Amino acid sequence: MAPGLDFSDWWGKEIRSGTPVVVTMQNPNYSVLEIDDPDAAAFRPVDKGRGKNAKQVTWVLLLKAHRAVGCVAWLAAGLWSLLGAVKKRVFFGQGCSVEIDKPGKGRLLFRFLRGFLVLSIVMLALEMIAYWKGWHFKKPNLQLPESLHMPDTTEIQGWMHNAYLCWLAFRADYIALPIQVLSNFCIVLFMIQSLDRMILCLGCFWIKLKKIKPTIDGNPFKADDVEISGSEYPMVLIQVPMCNEREVYEQSISAACQIDWPRDRVLVQVLDDSNDETIMLLIRAEVSKWSQRGVNIVYRHRLVRTGYKAGNLKSAMSCDYVKDYEFVAIFDADFTPNPDFLKKTIPHFKGNPELGLVQARWSFVNKDENLLTRLQNINLCFHFEVEQQVNGVFLNFFGFNGTAGVWRIKALEDSGGWLERTTVEDMDIAVRAHLGGWKFIFLNDVKVLCEVPESYEAFRKQQHRWHSGPMQLFRLCLPAILKSKISVWKKANLVLLFFLLRKLILPFYSFTLFCVILPLSMFVPEAELPVWVICYIPFIMSFLNILPAPRSFPFIVPYLLFENTMSVTKFNAMVVGLFQLGSSYEWIVTKKAGRSSESDLLVAAERHSKPVGHLQLHRGVSESELMEVNKLKDQQEEAPPPPPPANRGNQIYKKELALALLLLTAAVRSLLSAQGIHFYFLLFQGVSFLLVGLDLIGEQMV
Repeated sequence: MAPGLDFSDWWGKEIRSGTPVVVTMQNPNYSVLEIDDPDAAAFRPVDKGRGKNAKQVTWVLLLKAHRAVGCVAWLAAGLWSLLGAVKKRVFFGQGCSVEIDKPGKGRLLFRFLRGFLVLSIVMLALEMIAYWKGWHFKKPNLQLPESLHMPDTTEIQGWMHNAYLCWLAFRADYIALPIQVLSNFCIVLFMIQSLDRMILCLGCFWIKLKKIKPTIDGNPFKADDVEISGSEYPMVLIQVPMCNEREVYEQSISAACQIDWPRDRVLVQVLDDSNDETIMLLIRAEVSKWSQRGVNIVYRHRLVRTGYKAGNLKSAMSCDYVKDYEFVAIFDADFTPNPDFLKKTIPHFKGNPELGLVQARWSFVNKDENLLTRLQNINLCFHFEVEQQVNGVFLNFFGFNGTAGVWRIKALEDSGGWLERTTVEDMDIAVRAHLGGWKFIFLNDVKVLCEVPESYEAFRKQQHRWHSGPMQLFRLCLPAILKSKISVWKKANLVLLFFLLRKLILPFYSFTLFCVILPLSMFVPEAELPVWVICYIPFIMSFLNILPAPRSFPFIVPYLLFENTMSVTKFNAMVVGLFQLGSSYEWIVTKKAGRSSESDLLVAAERHSKPVGHLQLHRGVSESELMEVNKLKDQQEEAPPPPPPANRGNQIYKKELALALLLLTAAVRSLLSAQGIHFYFLLFQGVSFLLVGLDLIGEQMV
């Protein structure tokens, strides 16, 4: 029976009758019927352009309402969790500690941000009062200040109204123009840096299109070369510098000792700067173990840790036996090279006497550990895939990454060796070698496993060193660059691109434009930033940055917000290094988690399945090595079982929290003038600063 409600007017203008309805089945139990009834229109199939019946509309509305309620509930749960974390860490101080700045370290920047925040709150209160009382007028044109309609004297409503009008006039006459000039200057810098980024991406695309990469002539190492003609292999020194690396010392020493190279043509130097006696004994025992297996390995320890890593490497290169070696490979403590590393890097030096450095690419075992590691992976993939590769192919110069590289020892000696004057000794030696005429090669297809910091505290300290050191080095190297004999365009590349644009201008405009001018423009609307500066260009640049890591595309928005969040740390570090402030020569070892690759985990499981303490000694082990092993064994037996590791408390970062409140205050102000895209950007960026300020990004703590 046809439905009682007639919706035929919804479905079409013309109703046809006598339409046959045919029902067929594999085992038919129904006959062919012809329904000749105007009411049968309800049974006809509905075309795409036609509407839906009441039940369908009701179900669609209910489904959409269910989805909306679910979305609201998810947002409410997230907001509640965030507020709970804020309450726990700010009001009760549970499991957290407030960041304490050392004298001269970031205090000036924090005071500036705190004063800016207080001023913005006062201005917001004034704007709210003006909004409620209806005193708002159209935004004045900066070029035509007379376009601001000011009321007559008879229209002024009391002293507060008069004060607000005076503020509007003062803002238009004295504040808006300087802000607009600074804004335009930062926009120009932003466009120049974006152009540089696009040129690098085009260079990378050209390399991929033409399949350009360093090649090796012939096959210099055959399968039986080690046994037949081992003397033809060059002498290689492998250095593994470390300092209190309890989590990763074993895997790094193991990887260095298992590199495929004739044993009489390689020496492994374990350069230990640890000040923890227990860790020193563990490292010595590991060195003894590999020495017993026939590996040519030595252990060096400095009593005075001067010059940090540069001093450690300099001390190791001063040994008498180093003169017998031609190349040196350097691996930091968390790096585990593949056994064929030397066979893929050393052959590039053959027949190329001007080549001083072969740099391999980093690969990260913990890139999917949390959101922080994923965002770091995006940045570092772009650095290696685009920056290092393009500069290596077209300029034969790039910054040495400090590890996973092979140096010609003659190039190090001709460039003055390792210097202790900065915390970026790797960039220092690379610049001096470039000024001396040495060339570099980057191998994008040779990867060395390592870790990225999993906690924001470790990442923040690492970024501080990486951005203060280059500015410190720039002050020291500028006279040498200008006086060098390299070509003018190479000098311009070093000064304008390598140092100024990528190390100084980038953190300057990022912090100034998005953390100072943007929120300030909400209170001074005459100097408003255009939408394309806030949204379109940053999104395009983030898209280009994420291209080398295509699996990270779902994180493009968090990446954009996090890069702006890190600008305060990078800007502070840049200023500290440029003006030689208190923490410009501060080196803090990046915390490691001891992550391993899948194969390393299998080896570790097999090793730990064996009983501890049954160390197999071989002939040739020295008496001192045996005493060290026995001493460590006795200490392990006498010592009580170690307590379970306690979770480190979270930090509260004052500068990030101040910026979070500042941006959220500016977001509230943007609502009064109905600035949609500005409001959303300020809101999400403020929440991003809040999450980072409360240490809610990175490894899960308490």
